[in-house]
Amino acid sequence: MLLKLACLIPLYPLIGSIINGFFGLKIGKNAVGLIACGSMALSFLTSVLVYVGFLMLPEGQHVFEQVVWTWFGAGDFSVDFGFQIDPLTLVMMFVVTGVGFIIHVYAIGYMHEEFSYYRFFAYFNLFASAMLLLVMGNNFLLMFIGWEGVGCCSYFLIGYYFEKKSACDAGTKAFIVNRVGDFAFLLAVMYIFNIFGTIDFTDVMHAAPEKLIYGGEIVTIITMLLFVGATGKSAQIPLYTWLPDAMEGPTPVSALIHAATMVTAGVYMVVRCNVLFNLSPLTMTVVAFIGGGTAIMAATIGMTQFDIKRVLAYSTVSQIGYMFLACGVGAYTAAIFHLVTHAFFKACLFLGSGSVIHGIHGEQDMRKMGGLKNHMPVTYWTFLVSTLAIAGIPPLSGFFSKDEVLYHSLMDGNIIFWGMGISAALLTAFYMFRLVFMTFHGESRVDPSVHPHESPKVMTMPLVVLAGLATVGGILGIPLIHGWHILHNWLEPVLHFDLASALQHSEHMLHQAGKHAPSWAHLLEPKEHNLWIESLLMLFSAAVALTGIFAAYMFYIKRPDLPAKFTEKQWGLDLVQNKYYVDELYDDAFVQPTIEGSKLLWKECDAKGIDGAVNGTAKIIGWFSRQAQAFQSGFVRNYALFIVVGFISLLLVMF
Repeated sequence: MLLKLACLIPLYPLIGSIINGFFGLKIGKNAVGLIACGSMALSFLTSVLVYVGFLMLPEGQHVFEQVVWTWFGAGDFSVDFGFQIDPLTLVMMFVVTGVGFIIHVYAIGYMHEEFSYYRFFAYFNLFASAMLLLVMGNNFLLMFIGWEGVGCCSYFLIGYYFEKKSACDAGTKAFIVNRVGDFAFLLAVMYIFNIFGTIDFTDVMHAAPEKLIYGGEIVTIITMLLFVGATGKSAQIPLYTWLPDAMEGPTPVSALIHAATMVTAGVYMVVRCNVLFNLSPLTMTVVAFIGGGTAIMAATIGMTQFDIKRVLAYSTVSQIGYMFLACGVGAYTAAIFHLVTHAFFKACLFLGSGSVIHGIHGEQDMRKMGGLKNHMPVTYWTFLVSTLAIAGIPPLSGFFSKDEVLYHSLMDGNIIFWGMGISAALLTAFYMFRLVFMTFHGESRVDPSVHPHESPKVMTMPLVVLAGLATVGGILGIPLIHGWHILHNWLEPVLHFDLASALQHSEHMLHQAGKHAPSWAHLLEPKEHNLWIESLLMLFSAAVALTGIFAAYMFYIKRPDLPAKFTEKQWGLDLVQNKYYVDELYDDAFVQPTIEGSKLLWKECDAKGIDGAVNGTAKIIGWFSRQAQAFQSGFVRNYALFIVVGFISLLLVMF
């Protein structure tokens, strides 16, 4: 059966990682690249076969679970090492393996001159394997193993250039910040086990409406902890600070982390646990506010950055905020839709930035670029297509996914959420075309000693493929005549939630506890998809995007003197340029106290206390030993004297 091949999908890149890690230096760069890309290609092809097998399942069966072995057990409790294949899993499998394969191919050209070529691809494959385990695991523990795996690999990849202090610091920062979120996630898993007696996804989600009270304290605590874990992995307020610094890693790492894997893990986890989140309206509101706030905050910072990769990094933080905004209003399909389209255009943008950096010999400051479109035509046009997509220009993919998020923010949320989303959309269009105009248009500001050139085909062909996907990816979200759209219909079995039944169970549990159930009738009012309102919102969002593009054109092409005039003595500019001093705040509140506390423990407790006690004991024993030496003189007369004195003392005691 084709579905039983699912266990091979994370196994292929794991094997590739082991081979390249242990034998990479001996087999040579060509073999390393072939093994790394081949393993990802096999994972993608196997995903296709699993998809075909899934379509062959009997009608009405939407989940396939493959238990490879029983991992461990204690009494009635056991944990299986198994995989869950459902529509959501398949979407993530295609994104991780498909986009991951393209990035691997690009990395062959980008990293070819690196001595540690084998080490890079060993980490790269291991990262992909951990991400696949995360999205395919059938229980929370396997998800957590994959969750920790991508975190550990991100430390290796971000700190790849370990000889640079900034890269080491960035890797350490990513590792520590993620541990904060991971701890909250682990607490949530423990809480779930305590309530349900199992950590299997299917069992937990099936039992949740019957065991948890809608809006109750327990489900709120669980979902809040899960969301804190998601903010760490997906770089949202307040745990977003690690992601911009992750730019210290090679560009393919940035593309893989930012586009298709690690940062989307939090969104995937929230969507996977949609039943739990649907039962907690308070958490949903928090998720929406954090997502919308992050989208705006990161967009404003992106407007002031000059490092091409950092602009894209803050863009990623902002776009992930869009996805959480969608999750917060219950539009999980819109969140996954934007996740998929974002993987296409953001991977293309990061790889395009890498092509620019490669073509001008390592320069990343946009103030030292300009006029590159004639030197790098393939990079320019693919970059432009992806920029139009992220700006939300029809008919590109980003337009449809962003519009769906904005529509649900208004219809399923409120005007505040929609206002946050549309504001972020305006800023996105502005700062992304600011990047395009400063990099590719205008007069050249490139160092005269540098001769810009187009990247080799092994780097440009992935750009063409990704730009094509960014162009046509919106097909998944085009409304159908009958029902919703392709992606919505595909995910419906996973995202279906019987709110009426859940409220009925909650009312029953409250009555049993002697409490009065609030009125939930307004929650059951049917909501119809209004095509006319969505059409008007589509036109408005397109107009907003064009406004942002026009503003960028005026500032950086037509009147390049305007940015300096506009920002001169502008209140709040330093605040935004310095990223709202969040890093400094964390440094003063957590980093420095930890360092000083560690020094205190070292000098006072360890050196003076523990070492003092040990060394003091040794000194005391040494002193007694020296005193005892007087009795060990070696003279017989002294020993005879001691015998006599002892004998007399014994007689005195006895009589």
